[in-house]
Amino acid sequence: MLATFSHFPPFILKYTFNFHNSISLMHTFFSNSNSHNLSVMLQGHLSHSHLLQIHAQIFRVNAHQDNLVATRLIGHYPSRLALRVFEQLRTPNIFPFNAIIRVLGEEGLCSYAFSVFKDLLQCSVSPNDFTFSFLLKACLRSNDAKYVKQAHTHVAKLGFVSDSFICNGLLVAYAMGFKDMESARKVFDEMPDMGVVRCWTSLIAGSAQSGHIEEVLRLFLMMVKENLRPENDTMVSVLSACSKLEAAEIGKWVMILSEFINDVDSGSVGRDSVNTVLAYLYGKWGQVEKCKERFDEIVGIGKRSVLPWNVIIGAYVQNGCSLEALSLFHVMIEDLNLRPNHVTMVSILSACAQVGDLDLGKWIHEYVKYEGSKAILESNTFLATALIDMYSKCGSLGKAKDVFEQMVSKDVVSFNAMIMGLAINGEGEEALRLFSKMQELGLRPNSGTFLGVLCACSHSGLLHRGRQIFLDMNLRFSVPPELEHYACYVDLLARVGLLEEAFMVVASMPFEPNNFVWGALLQGCRLHSRLKLAQDVSQKLVKVDPENSAGYVMFSNALASDQQWGALSGLRWFMREKGVRKHPGCSWISINKVVHEFLAGSPSHPQIDRIYHTLDGLMKEMKVASM
Repeated sequence: MLATFSHFPPFILKYTFNFHNSISLMHTFFSNSNSHNLSVMLQGHLSHSHLLQIHAQIFRVNAHQDNLVATRLIGHYPSRLALRVFEQLRTPNIFPFNAIIRVLGEEGLCSYAFSVFKDLLQCSVSPNDFTFSFLLKACLRSNDAKYVKQAHTHVAKLGFVSDSFICNGLLVAYAMGFKDMESARKVFDEMPDMGVVRCWTSLIAGSAQSGHIEEVLRLFLMMVKENLRPENDTMVSVLSACSKLEAAEIGKWVMILSEFINDVDSGSVGRDSVNTVLAYLYGKWGQVEKCKERFDEIVGIGKRSVLPWNVIIGAYVQNGCSLEALSLFHVMIEDLNLRPNHVTMVSILSACAQVGDLDLGKWIHEYVKYEGSKAILESNTFLATALIDMYSKCGSLGKAKDVFEQMVSKDVVSFNAMIMGLAINGEGEEALRLFSKMQELGLRPNSGTFLGVLCACSHSGLLHRGRQIFLDMNLRFSVPPELEHYACYVDLLARVGLLEEAFMVVASMPFEPNNFVWGALLQGCRLHSRLKLAQDVSQKLVKVDPENSAGYVMFSNALASDQQWGALSGLRWFMREKGVRKHPGCSWISINKVVHEFLAGSPSHPQIDRIYHTLDGLMKEMKVASM
């Protein structure tokens, strides 16, 4: 038996001896096999044992010198075994050369890939675009820029500089792999064909990743002026860059891009893309109406992309217009050409959390589970974290815990969301247990973690634990407390009546107290009937936030609790004189997937007359029933 297989390579022989009976059974089937049949059998996924059976038969019929068969065999093996298959070829053509370079590159063996490439040149085999594509991917995994330079030299020497496919590979390697934007731009500027959208996308993506924000926008503007339609990937990089612009830069680019819109006709292929960017910039600037105007200017094929919808929905949510976001989302999902992605869902879940629309939040949860990719919630931390936040804020803490427990990989952000969810629902002890578990898993708490933990201590009255955590932030974890941490700690002290200590903390802060700090102190003064102190604090609150009625309202409530009606009347007169208006109470109710908003004292609801009529009828029935 061993003699029968003596001409096989040792790695085949090792396995063949164990399943020679299987090969004997297959012998009749394979007896008439030719190289073509064997190459067909090597297509697709193969189990390890099946692969070895086919490989053994390849040797039996002497098909291991066939280049197509060898190419497909190489693709099934790791580099060590793939090299042995390749080395047995007496006259390899370009296909097995490409296959072995790809395998070596995928395993990060860049120097070996270049060694094979040099053998290719010595054998007088002409490389093709796939050769350089695989070689450049090997360069990316090498973490050594010198290999990209070597590949670039060969590209130029062998006359491939006009091949857009290879040029894009060089751009990806230089710009995205090694952040060498100077070399990337040189490749781009020397390209004979500037109409290849993919190359623009690679350069823009590399610039965005390197933090060259305004260069991204300059390239984007150049691209649309060339009448090229940016891909979705291009737009993602452009919008990512826009997210990092400062207010002054936003104004500058709004003006530049608006000039482009005014100068081009409505048929320009880049018009919709520019309007999408303008909509994003206006939303970031807080100008929601302008954002909506730009969105409405997008027509036809531009509206079929999910990107502009994500931009306008995100702008609404970020600017507190949750009802408008939800309304637009309902329009979006009615369009069969549109499919919301995880970015859409994260924004809508945030809107649901803001207005307490638990029903829609649950619907999105089910939609994602059944319409998204398998196990997306377990693997997509952004989406899972948004669900945890939504369920927590809507009071469905059990559902939030379920989502958290099902996550395969929990990061600091997901732990923070769950800790804050427990905190706002009064589960302080459980939040602290999760804080400890997080550290046991080797995750380092950050600023957001401590905000959630301090909030948990404050809401649950855990004074000693909260005090120790506040001290540990800097001393043990090297996370210096920020203003919001001080506000939370002051709130903890004020709630339990330690107002003097709270004032000492405020006096020692390296920050100027803001409305949250003074608001926490004022609430503590009211809670513990410290009216004189409350008057002083309310004045400080009004000073830092004169347009906000909260300080006046809390102080007036304190006066009312102490039945100081004269002082209360004087305070209300002062508010009228200053033009300070109390923000009306607001509530929402979801009926048939539509969220209705009601403002205290406002007749703005479209069905307000019917509502009042129904209430009058109910009041009459109650009076009759009480007689």
